[in-house]
Amino acid sequence: MTPIQAFRRVSVFAAAALLVTAVSIKPATVYAMGTDNPPPADEGKKKKKKEGSAIEQQEQKLTQEKFLRNYRAARDTILAGDYKAGIAAMHALGHDEHPDVANYIGYANRKLGNYEQSKVWYEAALKADPNHTRTWSYFGMWHMEQGNRLKAEDFLAKVNALCGNTTCKEFIELRAVIDGTKSY
Repeated sequence: MTPIQAFRRVSVFAAAALLVTAVSIKPATVYAMGTDNPPPADEGKKKKKKEGSAIEQQEQKLTQEKFLRNYRAARDTILAGDYKAGIAAMHALGHDEHPDVANYIGYANRKLGNYEQSKVWYEAALKADPNHTRTWSYFGMWHMEQGNRLKAEDFLAKVNALCGNTTCKEFIELRAVIDGTKSY
């Protein structure tokens, strides 16, 4: 076997090993855009004991389904304009530290005119997920409402960087607020 043939054979085995490794690695879940379909805040933080019993797995599934159902109901309440009830429903989830939950608590407070509380919750959402696009967009709207167009433009640039384009919903909405053509 010539050195070139040996090199080719080793290269093929190396490529196959990389492919097997890449396929077997479980991808990390990304929630930077703001999911409106978040997992419970503690998902992935607890070290998994082997796989757990079937009963434990079923309990975890039911807990997650309950959280998602209640989160969506709380979000829908806020988006329907019942901000106080929506805030209470978000707090009742017991996951205030989750970026989607904190973001909507901030949004509802902003819509109620509670700007200081809104700021606290937007900052909490960004602390939990510094790449949470929806929070950057809503917080940019907060800055426009405070009369700080330059800061809103900075946040628009951040949204653009996170989205990678100017066609994502968060960019379009914040751009419209900055331009004065819409309010959210």
